[in-house]
Amino acid sequence: MAAYRRDLAKLLAWMERHGLDRITALDAEHLRRFIADAHRAGLAPKSLQRLLSACRGLCRHLLREGALGHDPTAGLRAPRAPRRLPTVLDVDEAISLIEAVGPGRLGRRDRAMLELFYSSGLRLTELTSLRWEDLDLDAGEVRVLGKGGKTRLVPVGRQAVAALRALAASQGEARGPVFRGPRGTALGPRAVQLRLQRLAQAQRFPRHVHPHLLRHSFASHLLESSGDLRAVQELLGHADIATTQIYTHLDFQHLAKVYDAAHPRARRRSGAKPR
Repeated sequence: MAAYRRDLAKLLAWMERHGLDRITALDAEHLRRFIADAHRAGLAPKSLQRLLSACRGLCRHLLREGALGHDPTAGLRAPRAPRRLPTVLDVDEAISLIEAVGPGRLGRRDRAMLELFYSSGLRLTELTSLRWEDLDLDAGEVRVLGKGGKTRLVPVGRQAVAALRALAASQGEARGPVFRGPRGTALGPRAVQLRLQRLAQAQRFPRHVHPHLLRHSFASHLLESSGDLRAVQELLGHADIATTQIYTHLDFQHLAKVYDAAHPRARRRSGAKPR
């Protein structure tokens, strides 16, 4: 509410500077200029979106009250916030995280869970809802029910297959939920998140570890090796390839670092002496 009042105060101050003495005198062009001026003044995209939202709320209220004959905010859009690139593990980090899991029944479950995350790039909810009937370990495949009720087949890597076979043997049966808690029921998403955090803390892992980190790493490493964006889109279950394209930016960042470190005509590294 306080932020809403501050945003409306900005609007009133802008109106006063531009000789507008009544809210009802506002039109779409005025509001477009107001948002553009705030943008030029350095207001962040998220703050601009909130500012426009406050204006939209005010105008809709005045419209309901009959003080406005139309909504001047209709069709107005604030600049979009830049999309943040996901964090990923490098290959050595991913392998060390998985291989540091301890022995025992709990360790077998955690090892299979991490191997499958990194091997197949599953979403957290896809992993927690997984049942043994969804896995074909002989064929190295898992059937996943993804977003929108869409089913896809995803390959399962050799190491993940071995870890899942060991887990099945420890459970004594290959039926029902794959990843179970102490009472034999399926692990929930929050339980998996906490388990990964504890594993990382026990290993003094240098990064914050969460389930999606392994999915991001799967996608980035696969795209880096294959360059096949469409195949990665299918494996991740993205409906729109634009969602998958974010990993091309990560790949380019990696290539740029290699270039800067290795190419003789790249930026001179600090401390390098001119020849």
